[in-house]
Amino acid sequence: METLEFIIYPDGRVQETVTGIVGASCAEVTAAIEAQLGQVVSQEPTSEYFAQVDGQSLFAKNQATFSEW
Repeated sequence: METLEFIIYPDGRVQETVTGIVGASCAEVTAAIEAQLGQVVSQEPTSEYFAQVDGQSLFAKNQATFSEW
C-alpha cells in the first residue's frame, strides 16, 4: 500500500515520508505536492528508493512456462 505521511511543525517546516513506492517513482508522486509546499531543504532516500522491481526474471519465468509444442 502506498502512503504519504506529512508532519507539519510549528515553525512551518513539513516533513514528508513516502512508503510503499519502489524506486525513484516516489519523486514523480510527490513533485506536485512539493511544488506547492515550497523549497525542499533536504531529502533522505529510504531502502525502498534503492529497491528495484525485478521485471526481467518475471519475464523469463513467463517465457519458460509457455510452449507452443
